Amino acid sequence: MEPTIPTLAQAARALAAREISSVELTRACLARIERYQPALNAFVTVDAQGALAAAGEADAKRARNEPITPLTGIPLAIKDIFCTEGLRTTCASRMLENFLPPYESTVTTRLRAAGAVVLGKTNMDEFAMGSSNETSFFGPVANPWDLKRTPGGSSGGSAAAVAAGLCVAALGTDTGGSIRQPAAMTGITGLKPTYGRVSRFGMIAFASSLDQAGPMTRDIADAALLLQQMAGHDPKDSTSIDAPVPDYGAALDQPVRGMRIGLPREYFAEGLHPESRAAIEAAIEVYRGLGAEIVPVSLEYTSHAIPTYYIIAPAEASSNLARYDGIRFGHRCDQPRDLKDLYARTRAEGFGAEVKRRIMLGTYVLSSGYYDAYYRKAQRVRRLIAEDFARAFRDHDLSVILTPTAPETAFELGAKNQDPVSMYLSDIFTINVNLAGLPGASLPCGFDARGLPIGFQLIARPLDESAILTAGHAYQQATQWHAARPGNTP
Repeated sequence: MEPTIPTLAQAARALAAREISSVELTRACLARIERYQPALNAFVTVDAQGALAAAGEADAKRARNEPITPLTGIPLAIKDIFCTEGLRTTCASRMLENFLPPYESTVTTRLRAAGAVVLGKTNMDEFAMGSSNETSFFGPVANPWDLKRTPGGSSGGSAAAVAAGLCVAALGTDTGGSIRQPAAMTGITGLKPTYGRVSRFGMIAFASSLDQAGPMTRDIADAALLLQQMAGHDPKDSTSIDAPVPDYGAALDQPVRGMRIGLPREYFAEGLHPESRAAIEAAIEVYRGLGAEIVPVSLEYTSHAIPTYYIIAPAEASSNLARYDGIRFGHRCDQPRDLKDLYARTRAEGFGAEVKRRIMLGTYVLSSGYYDAYYRKAQRVRRLIAEDFARAFRDHDLSVILTPTAPETAFELGAKNQDPVSMYLSDIFTINVNLAGLPGASLPCGFDARGLPIGFQLIARPLDESAILTAGHAYQQATQWHAARPGNTP
């Protein structure tokens, strides 16, 4: 009988009790990858040899009674946007199809130092640009709950891998909802930390003022374990926050009674699918039953999120992706006639349609004559959005804000490819959190009539991930939605 992959906390306890070895757990994950990868396409690169070597070292370290962490010997999947020295890092783009980084990202360095086992690199939307994991050069990822549907994006490969039990947990990145939206669509838990809480060094940039790495796990307790090792100041990252990292595990045991949970009316207006609304309203009633106080609030600038984001993010992408020119690294066209031809054909061949669309949009809004009209104005609105959240937390003394994660459940692959605006609206409930630099998490809270997962979102003040962990853990202790497994990968 095929083994069920445990949660991170369960695996850590089993390893500590010597009920299973890291090599055995890693082999079980690799066996599931081999079986389900053809249908899911969740991985770009699988490093079986490296994973088994790391697992063997973890077991040897435990046998020698050396100091260990909760992550020692735990098999993880890494979104293919983190540089891993000597292990292919592609950003799911032809531009970096054969790129072997000469250095390691800070996040993966910390995880490896904690004893984690890296199984491989997960598929994603090209350069993290997308909401359905269909822009990947390596093909789309399928949702384990329904193989004809998207797992969400851009961290769809990591989400599918966790949901299908191909790994114990995974890393994702979130620029406008790319951890939380796929978490909602695959029935897992995804946490986006405060901007600057986790180092971006070695994480290939999409939009530098928005990108943030975070854990994708079965439940919020696992997210706390993973975040504990990921978080912290990094002198290599100028945007890294120099602030103490609290004991996230301690937050799990705090009571939810007396917490004030804000419900912004703008997030429950037209556009939210009725089945999603019903599931989220049921989650709200769970919190009432746990003794939390539900407080109606208003976030008046919510409607400005999409236009603001799709000016700022493409502008930063245009700047960040200018380095891919065929000169120093990455794809290079054959037999260029001159320098102009080298640049033009290299970028035309190396980038996919969505990446080109965003580069062109970003270049336009940054161009002479349009910078003030678009980019500068968007930055002003961004400040208003951040102040909107700060005012709601302050004036209502809120612990967290609760909203939907996505307006609908997983849609069919190909359904929105010809309508970019419709695709962009998939992130309408998550983008504001990135613009304001706040922490946010998506937790599963039910299923629609087709058996597709539904998620809700918790948002907290800057650097208050602990409030999310407290509220999220209390909910998951009172419900079992997070324990459900997709029938396509039992």
